[in-house]
Amino acid sequence: MTSPLTQADIDREIAEVHTARGGAAADHPDRDFAPYRSSVLRHPKQPLVALKDPEAAELTGPVFGVADVSPFDSDLTRQHLGEPLGERITVQGRVLDRDGRPVRGQLVEIWQANASGRYLHQRDDHPAPLDPNFTGVGRCLTDEEGRYTFTTIKPGAYPWRNHVNAWRPAHIHFSVFGTAFTQRLVTQMYFPNDPLFPYDPVLNSVTDERARQRLVCAYDHGLSVPEWTLGYRWDIVLDGPAATWMEEGR
Repeated sequence: MTSPLTQADIDREIAEVHTARGGAAADHPDRDFAPYRSSVLRHPKQPLVALKDPEAAELTGPVFGVADVSPFDSDLTRQHLGEPLGERITVQGRVLDRDGRPVRGQLVEIWQANASGRYLHQRDDHPAPLDPNFTGVGRCLTDEEGRYTFTTIKPGAYPWRNHVNAWRPAHIHFSVFGTAFTQRLVTQMYFPNDPLFPYDPVLNSVTDERARQRLVCAYDHGLSVPEWTLGYRWDIVLDGPAATWMEEGR
């Protein structure tokens, strides 16, 4: 019988991969990063299949329109009759291209755990309380400056079954669409000085230290709203040497 993986096992594997890479830059994390066990099981193992009619994917795939996005969708604290529990935060940033120019009118979506570290999802059976006043999803369109803004609750850390005593740092999932559904990019935003950073194989699948730091937001006191929210700023750069690392290749 195989012994359960411990944090020490995962730490050793992460160190080996990072040492082998030497902090070298890459376009995106490995899809089969061994310390992140489920990535090994689900990453593509066959060559990509070329589409004979690329437009067919757009004609038959999901669509969205400007009229579908409500101004209230970006405030996750006002989506229910009562107020959610936890620390209110404002998260704001800009979506930029490689030259620092704003990317306007882009659909930005977020989803996250509640303040107790639990998702409103049938597969999340973590024994932490659900919050009846917090669904954990929001969206908005970037403005003329490429800016997005969300009001939400700071998510809690939560356990996952990658190995014994595995915990994910607090994070918010971000999705950015281009001009078509197939241009969707997905990433995660983390919070400063989280003690779980060294132990998390998801974050450490990004082997470039500078790129990992670009996934961490910054506290912005000027963005904090008096007696209401603490402010965090995080820009998303879509391409180039300062690009935000995504869960899929560009």
